[in-house]
Amino acid sequence: MPTEQQTLAPLPLTPRAHPVEALFSHGRLVAIPRKEARREQLLVHLADTLFERERSYTEREVNEALLTVHEDCSALRRYLVVAGLLVRPRDGSSYRRGR
Repeated sequence: MPTEQQTLAPLPLTPRAHPVEALFSHGRLVAIPRKEARREQLLVHLADTLFERERSYTEREVNEALLTVHEDCSALRRYLVVAGLLVRPRDGSSYRRGR
């Protein structure tokens, strides 16, 4: 009969096994992940923590919120829009939470 130690296998490494907090140091994003699944995990976290669902934001407000975590706010804003986490009209006059 195997012992308890022998039956426990290491958990497979998945995006869920790596908390999004590991991407931050002293409240700042260290780097934007290159891997799509990991970046998606980060973007969902940013959308959930920085933007309210029923509120409209100007581009300036979006940039200011994103600058609190990383200096490349335009890349993060673009990723959020492409992922559908922020939506904007064609004229780019405002942003709202998406999915």
